[in-house]
Amino acid sequence: MKNILFVASEGVPFIKTGGLADVVGSLPKNIDKRYFDVRVVLPLYKCINQQMKEKMEYISNFYMDFHWKNEYVGIFKAEVDGIKYYFIDNEFYFNGMKPYGDDVVFEIEKFAFFSKAALSILPVIDFRPDIIHCHDWQTGLVPVYLKERFQGSEFYRGIKAIMTIHNLKFQGKWDIKTVQDITGLPDYFFAPDKLGLFKDANLLKGGIVYSDAITTVSKAYAEEIKTQFYGEELDGLLRARAGDLRGIVNGIDYDEFNPSTDKYIPYKYDAISFRKEKVKNKRALQKELGLKEDDKCMMIGIVSRLTDQKGFDLINYVLDELCQDAVQLVVLGTGQEQYENSFRHFDWKYNDKVSANIYYSEPMSHKIYAAADAFLMPSLFEPCGLSQLMALRYGTIPIVRQTGGLIDTVEPYNKYESTGTGFGFLNYNAHEMLGTIREAEHVFYDQKREWNKMIDRAMAVDFSWKVSAEKYQEMYDWLRP
Repeated sequence: MKNILFVASEGVPFIKTGGLADVVGSLPKNIDKRYFDVRVVLPLYKCINQQMKEKMEYISNFYMDFHWKNEYVGIFKAEVDGIKYYFIDNEFYFNGMKPYGDDVVFEIEKFAFFSKAALSILPVIDFRPDIIHCHDWQTGLVPVYLKERFQGSEFYRGIKAIMTIHNLKFQGKWDIKTVQDITGLPDYFFAPDKLGLFKDANLLKGGIVYSDAITTVSKAYAEEIKTQFYGEELDGLLRARAGDLRGIVNGIDYDEFNPSTDKYIPYKYDAISFRKEKVKNKRALQKELGLKEDDKCMMIGIVSRLTDQKGFDLINYVLDELCQDAVQLVVLGTGQEQYENSFRHFDWKYNDKVSANIYYSEPMSHKIYAAADAFLMPSLFEPCGLSQLMALRYGTIPIVRQTGGLIDTVEPYNKYESTGTGFGFLNYNAHEMLGTIREAEHVFYDQKREWNKMIDRAMAVDFSWKVSAEKYQEMYDWLRP
């Protein structure tokens, strides 16, 4: 039996702001329990909902030296779906209305505390992991502290660390003097070959340097981050660690995202009945959102954060042109004000064609996946992306820019061989995107049989967690202590 400890700043079903929480919630459930005992450590945020807090029981508490004072560390635990979760309680650090705040220095202090506490509780909860699996910069100090002060103790000796990068853009950076004061790490830890990067200390970099293995969330992204364009100033380090770096694509929960049982969609369907049933969901959504009710009109869905990273500057640039085509556009999400307002404007201008839903709602996202014919995702960079996996599951054809995880999960349509599960364009260019959307329109309107065959292929691919979990298990075995 190998013991694996996940340390992360968020995880479903307790707290979620993005895809990281889905991974931390789903992956442990899918790892083979006969060979691995996987447990999870999370912060006990005040903003976790009351229903989930009621599942937790108090275990113990102690005081820990941190940032020149004695800090309280409370430990709670809960069991959900057969997985044991531990929570680190400290009201000073985890009292906010949201898991993350805007004060960078406080965020670094908060997650430095969390990283040290996550290691400190292990003897108390009587769990000695063989491998600690860390996620993103918030846990970057776990491998650092593990090597710097915990290795001296018999209990911790030989524990291996893995760092998973969900998005390289976020790194936990601040000036060395402040970070050294917070973390209590000696000077030499801030050298350029360790946590130092130019004049700053960088927590994610520390995690990468001190980990035994590094993963990211798709094969293509693992290659991309070794280049200057995608490498966010860490490309040199990632090239140096290339032998320990692997990309494993995320999965999605195939029980939760299942068009034949989905509680949020009015008409259930599967790979056989979609020809008759899928269009009824489109009809229902057109009616609900006040769009022109037309079975034959191609509906394009977008469910996303409205930010530059997701390619909204491209969409913005050609939206007027796109609205001249026989298409409807349904958008769901919040983000940068300029994109929110742009979609509101086009909703007003093309009222029966564009529906801008500037909020987030889980039921509405499922309705869009089920109702739309195509799903647009022209990201500038995309470590993995989950939306295109959900779209494929619902037989909604993705139109993507070929970057990161989108390369690994969406096979572009090839009309000569009649293969592919979506449409892709390569250059970050608005009219190249528009050309690709129009290629999709052409197949949708003029080659219905080809379109339906593409839906068949899309619904047949398997991006469930089971497949990804096997690859993580291979890595855990590769890291045998």
